[in-house]
Amino acid sequence: MEKIELIKPDDWHVHFRDNEILKAVVPETTRHFSRAIVMPNLTPPILTGNDAIEYKKRIENEIPKEDEFLPLMTLYLTENTNKDELKKSYENGLVFAAKLYPAGATTNSEAGVKDIQKIMPILETMSDIGMPLLIHGEVTNQEIDIFDREKKFIDTTLHFICTKLPDLKITVEHITTKEASLYVKEGNRNLVASITPHHLALNRNAIFVGGIKPHNYCLPILKREEHRKALLKVATNGNSKFFLGTDTAPHFISDKESACGCAGIFNATYCIPILAQIFDNENALPQLENFISKNGAKHYNLNINKEKITLIKSSQNLIFKKYLDVNEQKIKIFDPDFLVFWEVAE
Repeated sequence: MEKIELIKPDDWHVHFRDNEILKAVVPETTRHFSRAIVMPNLTPPILTGNDAIEYKKRIENEIPKEDEFLPLMTLYLTENTNKDELKKSYENGLVFAAKLYPAGATTNSEAGVKDIQKIMPILETMSDIGMPLLIHGEVTNQEIDIFDREKKFIDTTLHFICTKLPDLKITVEHITTKEASLYVKEGNRNLVASITPHHLALNRNAIFVGGIKPHNYCLPILKREEHRKALLKVATNGNSKFFLGTDTAPHFISDKESACGCAGIFNATYCIPILAQIFDNENALPQLENFISKNGAKHYNLNINKEKITLIKSSQNLIFKKYLDVNEQKIKIFDPDFLVFWEVAE
């Protein structure tokens, strides 16, 4: 048996949803994480500071008493966002960041941005006050192949924003390509990226080989093996510009296994053991703490957590629970296509 002690991690990209799903999934994150940035793409979305506070209260009501956890709230940017309201909400501590969804890019993004020029005054305000911008980095033009949409966004929209506003603190969330890893690595000091465990674990074969696998369908979609390896390289080499954002995204099985086939992978439950195994496989365990516990906090100018967690490696592989029960429905828990020998000591 092998043990390692790490600073308790943070998750810089979480979907808690709302109502009965929220009640079920919040403890799956608060068990192992100290803080999380909570996504605002509800129905209706979180558009104001008051919306964020009400949502935060609902989250806090579901945090188990034994868990110390801080949800960091975000605003959903639209072309009608009021920059004065945004500034007031940020400076009063009601929200931590704002999220840019290109309209139609992912779940509940229909109210997102179609014309980046229309929100440039808002982004300028964010740059002035030091408010972080979180970006789902894909174009939504129907003529652009789904596997090329991240690269196209980088070449056009992201490069435009970075050039116009070099002081804006930007996180390109859940990157999936070698082009994204290279652009962020070589970009300005305020540009960083989050990476999910499923994009480190899987390539696009996991969706299509042997039949359609709807539970591995996510947006941005899984890419070729060369892209997965590029993400592995930047995640495991200690570069401080890259950190964990799980993009854990619960959907009922009935919604995943349907004509819709909703995008999203629910990975909160076994995220840390999976990442430990990935880093172990790459002979990079000494870099795991940077990726999950330090790099994100440094980018957001937050204190590093003081609490620790212990990971244990056993000769027996971890047996994953398959589902999370939500009343009479179920959410599929992410299970990678390899054995995991690490677990978090309770």
